Amino acid sequence: MIQRSITPLLLDALKDSPVVLLNGARQVGKSTLVEWLASHGHSAHYLSLDDAVILSAIHDNPEGFLAGYDEPLIIDEIQRAPELFLALKAAVDKKRRAGRFLLTGSANVLLLPKLSESLAGRVEILSLYPFSQNEIAGTSGSFIDDVFAEKLPALKKELPKNHIIDMILKGGYPEALQRKDAVRRDAWFSSYVTTILQRDVRDLTHIEGLTALPRLLSLLASRSGSLLNFAELSKSSGIPQTTLKRYMTLLETTFLVRLIPPWSKNLSKRLIKTPKLYLTDTGLMLYLLGADDQRLKSDGEIMGKAVESFIMNELLKLISWSRTQPKLYHFRTQAGQEIDFLLERRDGSVVCIEVKSSQKVDASSFKTMKALAGELKNKFVRGIVLYAGSEVIPFDKNIAAVPLQALWT
Repeated sequence: MIQRSITPLLLDALKDSPVVLLNGARQVGKSTLVEWLASHGHSAHYLSLDDAVILSAIHDNPEGFLAGYDEPLIIDEIQRAPELFLALKAAVDKKRRAGRFLLTGSANVLLLPKLSESLAGRVEILSLYPFSQNEIAGTSGSFIDDVFAEKLPALKKELPKNHIIDMILKGGYPEALQRKDAVRRDAWFSSYVTTILQRDVRDLTHIEGLTALPRLLSLLASRSGSLLNFAELSKSSGIPQTTLKRYMTLLETTFLVRLIPPWSKNLSKRLIKTPKLYLTDTGLMLYLLGADDQRLKSDGEIMGKAVESFIMNELLKLISWSRTQPKLYHFRTQAGQEIDFLLERRDGSVVCIEVKSSQKVDASSFKTMKALAGELKNKFVRGIVLYAGSEVIPFDKNIAAVPLQALWT
């Protein structure tokens, strides 16, 4: 089994939180990880809510269901029985003890307020994503902490561009990675999308026949890395904006898309500006676009979108187990100046990251970073352009071009 970098944080959470929820898309390895924990130190009874009999018992009497089991419990796919959350709350309030319930969910409870509020103060939520490149390679995955350090560590090796293209095409879903043939991988992605949209979305909405969702998801794949524009999406898809916004929430809730908010020095302004939209796996994104390795090599626009989406997803994964735990934003001014990603630490310190799919970088790539550094003064830690070259090249104090592979080497 490939070791998951989130495991130490998960074990720590079980030591002092009565309820721990491991959140993430279907097929990212949540069940594999919690079953492994159950046999390696966290002894617990495992229950899957994909079992129709278990699900029926919960629907009938959630409190009685919990009372019928010795603890601790691992409950897989908790979103399938939302009524269980109130029973869990009552059980914890009656007897608060660390590690009683380890839950997994394939729907983001933070976007389901009634569920998240029922366990407020009682649950610690951790996110599990598809495999990161450092998990696949067996490396440390300390990039996030490294970029906030006083000095960047030296890189150890060069990575050819074709290897990066291969990473982007495969994405990070465990099952897709096991399929060496692109045709078989596409078959898996096809079934995966069908399962999510016809089962998980239906469970959340109790509505049959959301036929526009597959077409909308493909449309969003072509706009990964772009500012979210509901008016344009509505015109392109033929879906009314009110319906479109509801569909977007469903796609976010099932971890198929991710919105990255804008950054501003004024905290209140972050709530009202436009987020950037990304698909949460580049393998899935390129399947939806019908793009293969030759298309990536020949189409600079798709390659640029794919590389930026790939880096965004790697950053999210690395953040999830970092010591620094920064927030991820994008930066854009009214004049059109922009930085792809901005990491903000709790003390307000920031690291700027721009992404280039080419092997060449010039001083113009750092213009916005340098301007922001002048405004932020000592709050500006570092500015980086991640590019497809092989050398770290300084352009100013704490500003440098850094190879893409720094994220996993």
